[in-house]
Order: sequence, then structure tokens, then C-alpha cells
Amino acid sequence: MTSSSSFPWVTILAVLPLIGTLGIMLTPRESKETVKQIALGTSLVTLVGTIAMCLEFKTNGARFQFVQSYDWIKAFGAHYAVGVDGIALVLILMTAVLTPVIVLASWHEAEEGQPKDGKRSVHTFFALLLATEAIILGVFGSLDVFLFYVLFEAMLIPIYFLIGSYGGPRRSYAAVKFLLYSLAGGLLMLVAVIALFVVSAHRLKHGTFDYRALLSGDLHIGHGEQVALFLGFFIAFAIKAPLWPFHTWLPDAAAEAPTGVAVMLVGVLDKVGTFGFLRFCIPLFPWAARELAPYILGLCVTGVLYGALLAIGQRDMKRLVAYSSVSHFGFIALGIFAFTSQGGSGATLYMVNHAFSTGALFLVVGFLATRRGSRMIDDFGGAAKVAPWLGAAVLIAGLSALSLPGLSTFVSEFLVLVGTFTVHRWFAVVAIFGIVLAAVYVLWMVQRTIHGPVREGIESFRDLGSREAWVIAPVLAIIVVLGIYPKPLLDAINPAVKQTFSTVRPHDPAPSVPAVLGGPR
Repeated sequence: MTSSSSFPWVTILAVLPLIGTLGIMLTPRESKETVKQIALGTSLVTLVGTIAMCLEFKTNGARFQFVQSYDWIKAFGAHYAVGVDGIALVLILMTAVLTPVIVLASWHEAEEGQPKDGKRSVHTFFALLLATEAIILGVFGSLDVFLFYVLFEAMLIPIYFLIGSYGGPRRSYAAVKFLLYSLAGGLLMLVAVIALFVVSAHRLKHGTFDYRALLSGDLHIGHGEQVALFLGFFIAFAIKAPLWPFHTWLPDAAAEAPTGVAVMLVGVLDKVGTFGFLRFCIPLFPWAARELAPYILGLCVTGVLYGALLAIGQRDMKRLVAYSSVSHFGFIALGIFAFTSQGGSGATLYMVNHAFSTGALFLVVGFLATRRGSRMIDDFGGAAKVAPWLGAAVLIAGLSALSLPGLSTFVSEFLVLVGTFTVHRWFAVVAIFGIVLAAVYVLWMVQRTIHGPVREGIESFRDLGSREAWVIAPVLAIIVVLGIYPKPLLDAINPAVKQTFSTVRPHDPAPSVPAVLGGPR
């Protein structure tokens, strides 16, 4: 009998969306509603399975649980090896929760975004969505570097077609730009993956891609080799995240993608980049990570300010949300490369919270744009007066983006800043200005869209429909619940973060400014 700790949860969860994809492709072409129901049902079944896996996960147990490992390409030392630690667990849960929301949000977008030549069908749209979910679940669960790389590159295919076939007027440009940037990063990563195999063959007497074998402590990579390998992985992940200055593909891709695809792209897929920092860059190349961290922290705070400043200048709401994400990814990477448990836990929690916060923003922007036929802020005004529930959703989503206390992003941002301030005070101080700028662009957008006098064309707005309420209500509820009680996620995250940072900084440093209680003695 298989014990719960070795049950093949990761494989099952990745296979379920693939079964749904197959079911969609076998459905008759005219059965569009059936296709949508299959996609929604499959994503809900995957969510139930993910919740069951989370309940079986032991926060004080082994680092990697639900592990499977089989020889795949024996001559290359590649394995089908999967399993989860606390970091991967919460990201898999995030993906599984958001996918049904994305399917519901895309219920009509697939038909509206279909080109006139009819070459891309509703079937293809939802099949690509489920295929994307399956690949991302596999990426987060991979415990073999080669398997991770294959899935890392495979993610590009469904997203490329979802943007290029169902996106806005400049969809071809955005899709190609996304693909070229990602392929360039993937090429660097491929070189680093091959080099890592060669190094392992010399140091371990046999080449391997097995992540746990590479972590064993017997690898002893030289300093120069570490820097080269670190940069190969880091640049690929920085493009995927995206971290400034590797971010320029994101505003175009997010602006042209259909709303649901934008949520999948920015809310879920981009987390693979920041996950890669934690999974590979830091544990495998600790010396290089320590040496290069000050430079990376400089990129992070630059991205925080740069993304926020450009968001302030946007008139297109989807581009505003995209640039705000560049700022948020700067915060996430800041917490990661501070190498403190508070910063790392805050960064991991930030990945989850950003997915729901930015997902909510993209969703409400989609609702507004569908009603008005425009994404331009100047075309709106007074929407809350004619559609109060829609106005409330816009307000809560906006407040979560500026990290209002009581909402989920505040907790993660606070942990990142506390963890960074302990070791890099001035980086934390500069990053705080990003919070001030976030209030500017969020409140400016909210004020111009839902408050003020009702503009012409807004008076006919309908309020949230039942489908839209089912889309946005769970996301807003999660934002509120995690803002009040993030403990279940942090209980899973904290041990994994400490183990991840153990090779770089075994213990958290004492604060550089000692606290003085009770006055001088």
C-alpha cells in the first residue's frame, strides 16, 4: 500500500488537465458549451486534488514530499523526478485555484477573440489553457534539472498561440516578442544545464540532472564556474519573471492577451522565474549568489521604482497593471536575494498574493473594457454610480495592489521589507518609495474610472452579472482572508525557505540597529 508521503500527487495533478485537453479535442466542433464545461470541470477536479495534496503535506516532514523518480534518458542522466516542498506546494495551489477563475473569465472571450478565418476554435482556446496548467504544475513539481528545462520551454507554446491567435490588434507583434525573449533566455539556460551536467560528471564521477543529487554537498563547483552557471540560469529566470531590465516584453504581451490569458501569464506563468531563483540559482550556486546579490538588489529596487513610475504615466489600464507587476516583481526578487528567512518567506507569499491581486485587477479591467469597448482611462468616469458592485470590485482590487493593511499583499510586502532592512537597510529604504508610487497610480486609476461625474457612454453600464460575480468574488475573498490569516501558507513556506537559504546564510543575522526597550540603562 502506498503511503501518503509517496503518493504520486504531482503526476496525477499534471495529468488531469491533459485528460481534459484530450476530451476537448475529441468533442464535436459544434459543441462549444460542452467544451467550456469540460474545461471548467477539469480545472475544478484538479483544484480538489490539489487541496487533498495540501492536506496530506506535512509541514514538519521531509523537505521534498510525494516524490517519484524514474530513469528517463539514462544515457543523459535524466530522470522523471517530481515532488514538492513548501514553496512548490503553495505555487501549485495558487495555479489550481486561479485556473477555474481563468476558464470562467474566458467563457465568451474565446469566441470574441477568434479570428475571422476560423482557424482557431473555441476548442483550441480551452485546450491550450488546460495544457498550460498541466505544464506549469509539472514545472513547479520538477526535481530534475533537465525535466524542468523541457517543461520551462514547453510553456511558451500554448501561451504563444493564445496571445497570437486570440489577442488584440497587435497580438502577432506581442506574441513574437514574448517568444523571442523567452527563447533567448532558454538558450542561455540550456547552455548552463549542459555545463552543469559536465561539471557533475567531473565532480560526482557520473553526470546527473537529479536535483537532490546536485544538492548533496559533494558537487564543489569552483567560484568561476559558479558565476557562469548562475548567470545562465539567472538571466533566463529574470526574463521569465520579468525583472528589470529584462521586462520589456511584458507590457505588450499582457496588453494584447485576452483577459484570462493575461491572468495566466502575469499571475501564474511569470512566477516560474522567481521560483527558479529559489529552486536553482541560490541552492546550487551559493557562492555566486552571495557575490552577485548586491548587484541584483540594485536591479530589484530600480525595477520597483521604474515599474511604478511608468505605471503612473499609462493611459491604457492593462499596460498600467503590467507595469505595476514589474514593480511587484522587483519586491519579490528583493526578498529572495536578501537571504533572510523573513525576506524569503515574504517573497514566496508575495508570489501567491501578487497572483490574486494582479489577477483581480486584470479581471475588473476586462469587465470595464468589455462594457465600454475601450481600455483607456480617459474614456471612463463615474462607473460606480451606475454599477456599484463593479465599482466595489475595482476598489478592492486596487487597494490590494497598493498593499493596504488588512489585504494580502500588505503581509508579504511587510515581510520583504523587514527581511531586507535587517541586512541591506538602504535598499529597503529606497524600495519603500515604490509603495508611495503604487498609491499614486492605483488611486489615480480608481478615481478616474469609477468616481467623479458619469461620462457619456457610462450611464448604460450594467452591474456585475452572475458569471462575473463567480469569477471575481473568490479572488477578492482570498485577498481578504490571506490578509487577515496567512499562517497556513507561511507554515508550509517557512521550513522550505530556511532549507533553501541554508547554503548561503545558515542563520538570520541580528538586526544592525539594536532595539532598545525601556530607555537607556
